[in-house]
Amino acid sequence: MDWGKEKYKNAQRAKESKKKSTRVVVKEMKYRPKISSGDFETKTRKVEKFLHDGHKVKITIMFRGREVTHPELGRDILDRIAERTDDYAKVEARPRLESRNMTMVLGPDAKKAKEKKSEEKKEAAAAAAAAPERPAPPTAEEVEAVKAQRAAAAAESESDNG
Repeated sequence: MDWGKEKYKNAQRAKESKKKSTRVVVKEMKYRPKISSGDFETKTRKVEKFLHDGHKVKITIMFRGREVTHPELGRDILDRIAERTDDYAKVEARPRLESRNMTMVLGPDAKKAKEKKSEEKKEAAAAAAAAPERPAPPTAEEVEAVKAQRAAAAAESESDNG
């Protein structure tokens, strides 16, 4: 038995198995209970981008001081995010309060995303069918005929003037 050959085969098998595996990346986005609407929109757009890229997203609401006595504020924010991303994401871990942080995990939902894309394609096809068609561009012969007519009209107007 050739040890070098066996070692090579094992390395090739390991390489193949690595190709087929996928790494799950968990991105994190941190919010605060008193977040302004502009900041909320920006952070939520970033969460949507992560989900569209196929990453899981851990959303953390950080409570400071006495804010922890109002966990409903954090739950409202998490509910708004979950509702906004409902079309293409699923909640993998429900909101949970852990000391001064409330966390929730969202994951991309391939089934919902495919359904939404197919609906968008159907709508785009329907809109394209309903749109009026553009006329075909003129052929070379038609262009030449128009030029000849213009030249004849110009020659006629010169003879009338002169």
